[in-house]
Amino acid sequence: MAIKQGEAYVLGLDYGSDSCRAVIIDAADGKEEGVGVMYFPRWSRGLYCDPSANQFRQHPLDYIETLEGTVREAVAGAGRELAAKIRGIAIDTTGSTPCAVDKTGTPLAMRPEFTDNPNAMFILWKDHTAIAEAGRINALAKSWGGIDYTQYEGGIYSAEWFWSKALHVLSADSKVASSVYSFMEHCDWMTALLTGTAEFSAIKKSRCAMGHKAMWHTDWGYPSAEFLSRLDPRLVPIRNALGNDTYTSDTVSGLLTAEWAARLGIPPGIPVAVGAYDAHMGAVGGGVRPGWMIKVMGTSTCDVIVGLKPTGKEGLVRGICGQVDGSVIPGMLGYEAGQSAFGDVYAWFKNLLMWPLEKLLPGIEGVDSGVKEKIARSIAKKLIPEIERVAEKVDPAASGIVALDWLNGRRTPDANQHLKGAIMGLTLGSDAPRVYRALVEATAFGARAIVERFTEEGVKIDGIVGIGGVARKSSLVMQIVSDVLNKPINVLANDQCVALGAAMFAALVAGLYPDITTAQNALCPPVEKTYVPNAERAAVYDSIYRRYKTLGTFAEAQADE
Repeated sequence: MAIKQGEAYVLGLDYGSDSCRAVIIDAADGKEEGVGVMYFPRWSRGLYCDPSANQFRQHPLDYIETLEGTVREAVAGAGRELAAKIRGIAIDTTGSTPCAVDKTGTPLAMRPEFTDNPNAMFILWKDHTAIAEAGRINALAKSWGGIDYTQYEGGIYSAEWFWSKALHVLSADSKVASSVYSFMEHCDWMTALLTGTAEFSAIKKSRCAMGHKAMWHTDWGYPSAEFLSRLDPRLVPIRNALGNDTYTSDTVSGLLTAEWAARLGIPPGIPVAVGAYDAHMGAVGGGVRPGWMIKVMGTSTCDVIVGLKPTGKEGLVRGICGQVDGSVIPGMLGYEAGQSAFGDVYAWFKNLLMWPLEKLLPGIEGVDSGVKEKIARSIAKKLIPEIERVAEKVDPAASGIVALDWLNGRRTPDANQHLKGAIMGLTLGSDAPRVYRALVEATAFGARAIVERFTEEGVKIDGIVGIGGVARKSSLVMQIVSDVLNKPINVLANDQCVALGAAMFAALVAGLYPDITTAQNALCPPVEKTYVPNAERAAVYDSIYRRYKTLGTFAEAQADE
């Protein structure tokens, strides 16, 4: 029976790198009725992070406070009468973002003795403090004589992922190591929190998270105790505590508690879906289907594709972030790739240019402090749009500048967090717009390397959809990516496709749709704009891309020395 407009609503929650977003949609047609956005307060102040050491940690209180703030904002926008008709919740988060927890599944940072200890907090996906540990995992996987547990992870285990981070914390912090029961992904903690699941063994672990980042696979479950003990015997009880099963996001994790219903202003007892990563639910919100790549374009990128399960042995795709049955759409294989820095590359350049204002402007005498603050805010707001306006007119064939996008290492193809960014071809005429354009081109070349790897490995790409903050904000970036890929890119008419994807799973566990494809057909937003490649520019970029690869080969050789 078809759902009538105004009859039922669902709530999708999206935890990104910097903020939480909540959307309440009409389950009949996807119309947004309430939206809430809130930045993580401690993270915004730079607490518990050290970029020079690649340390990026987030306090669980940031997640709790933004949960309440965004949902209450969305409820206020929708109205209490409408909020009373919310029928289900689903949550996505960044990942791999694990945290040391006790036997109740409570993050250690929630305990007084660990409240300011970064090792007891959630380790954000882009934290690269575990590079050495990832190296040990990869070396052992290829040499120990047993199963290569990295084979469904693209063959290379990353410093950004679950076991690398757990091993690093155990090695770096004896106090945390002596108190930890296991480690838990952010998406799983959120569902446990809302459903009041206070026993770690009872928490339903996400297939998406555990399959892509923790080497879980239906053939063997988690890596064996024998394998993990060779890395560190303390990993074995952590593995055993995880159990054997993982769950796709069409599964009910539990029911919303009365306490959290009151705190959020929504009905108690409604189903909460098993969580997943933001890119994977975002791909669903972007209309992912076989043959279509969804590019979630934000601080980093995640490139997600789904495919039908083979009748025979599953083919392995080299150098990606995993291929997992049901991680995106239940019943299909989900493939993930991506870039460790995308929007972060542009943010780095902006911060570089803003340095004099931030450091010198406050000390200039004779100017009112309020005026100084207004000047700084105005320039910060206008800087990148003005640079993009000028950069759009730069002829890439005449620029001569080539850059590498590896400012936060390389995620795919072939993860290597030792790699660094680079810029080649600078002259005394290389101004900010030209350098910025070269950085944008570098991120587009990184996207092309991913597309080429999928194609080489036999994963068909018929079309591309761009979602996320960058996709709708920067026509310069999107046009360059289209030109470099020499493929059209659709951008959807929705700022919250990731949270919308979560809302689709909320509708599924609420029993409003029989499967996710039916929900997509009803709720996906239309295409707002299609970027079509310029044939002349595409030919120019073919040549520059060869120089990008040459520069990359050189830079990689230096990193290996």
